[in-house]
Amino acid sequence: MKIGLFIPCYVDAVYPEVGVATYKLLKHLGLDVTYPLNQTCCGQPMGNAGFEKMGSELVAKFEDKFREFDYVVAPSVSCVSFVRVNYPKLLKGKKECTTAKKAMDVIEFLHDVVKVKSLPGKFPHKVSLHNSCHGVRELGLSSPSEMNVPRFNKIKDLLELKEGITVVEPERPDECCGFGGMFSVEETDICAQMGYEKVKRHIDTGAEYVTGPDCSCLMHMAGVADKRDMSIKFIHAVEILAAGL
Repeated sequence: MKIGLFIPCYVDAVYPEVGVATYKLLKHLGLDVTYPLNQTCCGQPMGNAGFEKMGSELVAKFEDKFREFDYVVAPSVSCVSFVRVNYPKLLKGKKECTTAKKAMDVIEFLHDVVKVKSLPGKFPHKVSLHNSCHGVRELGLSSPSEMNVPRFNKIKDLLELKEGITVVEPERPDECCGFGGMFSVEETDICAQMGYEKVKRHIDTGAEYVTGPDCSCLMHMAGVADKRDMSIKFIHAVEILAAGL
């Protein structure tokens, strides 16, 4: 099983430690992981802004870069979601789309494919779990509260493998934090208020950390918390899973 590690632009530029944790964890599990050089943006920013055609070259390059792998794994639910949902449409009539079927968020990959049952190291902290919208409703990382389906949460399943951790969820566990890519630029005031309300609910759990599978949501909430002097820390879920390696 050959795995191509995709590290999205903002993870590479702002949260490189998340990319490092992902690589270390996959290698620790004995997996054949390659980080292809010269990878670029997946095209999500253009797509979110309504300019999908402007990102067509990036889509084609991504397809060529990761075509040879059995799985494309990334620590970003929004980027993986864009590849999986949008690429077949963007490449239709131009070239075969192979990456959409094998693109997976690292949490989804560890839970559904590797089926991890134990993890080394400890994380003796109380964490509040943030369920990002793309992860809930497009990748199926957890059950959407608006659907009448049995509750499940793949992120929580993996986190609870770490010794010493306490995982809680806030009130309205899968409500949006307000980031939403272009939404945060076009509707700044609404975005900020939604972020404040979400951070407050996380703090109300009594947790030391907010964790989740997407740096973009964590980045937004961390910015809100810092601006309003709200005392809570933020950490990507894969950093917790890799703690102690």
